[in-house]
Amino acid sequence: MERSTAVYNHIIVSPIAGSMGAEIQGADLANLEGEVFEELYDAWLRNHVIVLRDQDITPDQQLAFALRFGEIHYHPYMQGMDDNPEILEIVKDPGDQYTFGSSWHTDQMFNPQPAKATMLYAKETPCSGGDTNFANMHDAYDALSDGMKSMLADVKSWCSGDKFKQGGRPRRKDRYAGNAKMLAKLRDPGKLQTESAHPLFRTHPETGRKALYIGNHVKSLCEFDEAEAEPLLNYLRAHSVRPEFTCRVSWEPGTLTVWDNRSVQHFAIADYNERRRMHRITIAGDTPF
Repeated sequence: MERSTAVYNHIIVSPIAGSMGAEIQGADLANLEGEVFEELYDAWLRNHVIVLRDQDITPDQQLAFALRFGEIHYHPYMQGMDDNPEILEIVKDPGDQYTFGSSWHTDQMFNPQPAKATMLYAKETPCSGGDTNFANMHDAYDALSDGMKSMLADVKSWCSGDKFKQGGRPRRKDRYAGNAKMLAKLRDPGKLQTESAHPLFRTHPETGRKALYIGNHVKSLCEFDEAEAEPLLNYLRAHSVRPEFTCRVSWEPGTLTVWDNRSVQHFAIADYNERRRMHRITIAGDTPF
């Protein structure tokens, strides 16, 4: 599925970068007609990340829009809003030390059925900074050598939601200690499965494209010794976020961005010290193959 071949009757699609991402005009999410959504969804599949500006919607309207992508995926570690449990309110105030999402990752990768999509709606944003970077994992896969693709074709990675190893990162409760509002949302996942094995190269179920499926939740490679796995993982982590694979989204109140977790990694940039408040909904996915 190529980005440049689509022609739309209701929306205007403006690419953000050469690899991925697009800004969409012509879609009012408070009154979204079926034909407009169909075009928007097609643009999302082609561009992996879509950005809609100047949207004025309520939590219920955001939820209704999210449900058009699929069922809601509830975060096993984080509590949603009291009145809208489907929505995770992400808040960072001046002085907070922890920025939610500030490492390269794909959402809910540790789940046996990771999130299909993530929808983030800006309520309050800093005057500058607080952007989000995205990286195209289809392009990252395509750029690997034939030898690397062949060697790793059937390899699975082991992913964890809390037992982080890379960089000596602390557990969730210790990381969130630097942001009291997010720490207060932390909950015990109970019996929910928060560790899973997934193909290192996954196939997109709707477009058929292969992607390098990696992120900070990857703990090891299945059936590899640690000394064997770490050099490979370090190479793939660095390779996956090469500048030519990326785009950058800036935020202002009313900006809503939807990204495809089957196609991209993302990184929240912690370069601000003002209040930032976002409403996040994740969409349930299926088992990677």
